[in-house]
Amino acid sequence: MNSIQVLHYDAFSTEKNKGNPAGVVIDSPQLTEADMQRIAKKVGFNETVFVLSSQVADVRLRYYTPGHEINLCGHATIASLYCLKTKGLIEANTITIETNVGVLPVTFDTIEDQLVITMKQDEPQFQAFQGDVDKLAASLGLSLEEIDLAKPIVYGSTGTWTLLVPIKRLSSFPRMKPDNQRFPEILIENSKASVHPLCFETIDKAAMMHARHFSSPYSGTIEDAVTGTASGVMGAYYLTYMDTQSRSLQCVVEQGQEIGRDGRVFVKAIRNDQPSIDVYISGTAAYVGQITID
Repeated sequence: MNSIQVLHYDAFSTEKNKGNPAGVVIDSPQLTEADMQRIAKKVGFNETVFVLSSQVADVRLRYYTPGHEINLCGHATIASLYCLKTKGLIEANTITIETNVGVLPVTFDTIEDQLVITMKQDEPQFQAFQGDVDKLAASLGLSLEEIDLAKPIVYGSTGTWTLLVPIKRLSSFPRMKPDNQRFPEILIENSKASVHPLCFETIDKAAMMHARHFSSPYSGTIEDAVTGTASGVMGAYYLTYMDTQSRSLQCVVEQGQEIGRDGRVFVKAIRNDQPSIDVYISGTAAYVGQITID
């Protein structure tokens, strides 16, 4: 295989080395799935995204962690589409993307001279957690008293499954020390899910929710700095469990501060009559550099 150029973008931030790093490969029609997996492992980011042609949408995106392919990734979507738009490879301001969860719409806007990408996510799904909460807390390096049991602990997905764990206080977050290898035995309903602690105390007064995101051990990483799909799930979680009357929610989710990767995800969730919830996330990105993989 010839050398492959992987473009490094940081999503959900306007600054380099903040937000969430993603590898973007925009010229990869000859790559096999095994090639993509090897490249993602060598790059080592939480996700590397491969841009492909599509017969049903404007572009197809495939997402790989160092350990396996995933169906949808918010930050890698934002990074790759920021790349394509700023390079002039996308001209329209409304497009569709083909992913493993289906075809999703994307819009491009310029706000205060900054390119902002908005993507619709898959319809949110939730499943109750019936596992041992004591063990769950311990796997995060926390005590049971730090878990907010007044709010539900649930698996949520807008394309990728994660366990939403409400935490009482912001002060618990810097002390979290995840033992990712224990997650599969604790997540008895969905052993391959990630774990997403969240709370409603924030560092930035403009933000509504704060979070961290700890990877499944199958993915080959420990922590995802700023997570697009899980942020979208948080918006749907709020309308489903916290505020069952409001028709919509617009908010900012902050993430990454504990590991020096300060990022922001703009979330919009709209309740439909079905009932179902439409979830959108918005963000921007910054180009960092190029990585050559042989």
